[in-house]
Amino acid sequence: MIKTTLSIDGMMCSMCEAHINDVIRKNFDVKSVSSSHSKGRTEVISETELDKELLKKSIADTGYTLEGVSSEPYEKKKFSLFKRK
Repeated sequence: MIKTTLSIDGMMCSMCEAHINDVIRKNFDVKSVSSSHSKGRTEVISETELDKELLKKSIADTGYTLEGVSSEPYEKKKFSLFKRK
C-alpha cells in the first residue's frame, strides 16, 4: 500500500475538501482519501502509485492547484488491547 500526500492550494472550506475527495475517488482506485482545507493537504491510501500528471490535471479541472506530491509506503496500524513494551 502507498500513502500519497498532496499539497493543494485553494481549499477554503469543507465543501472544497469534498470536491477534492470526490475527484480523487472518481479518477483513481483508492482505499481511502481525506482532505483538510486548514492544512491544505489531502492524504490518499492506494494499492499502487498514483499518476502524478493525472492528479495534476484532475485537481486543476476542479479549480484548485496541486502544489506538491509525496509518496511513502503505508502499513495499516494493527489494533491491540495490550500495550507493547
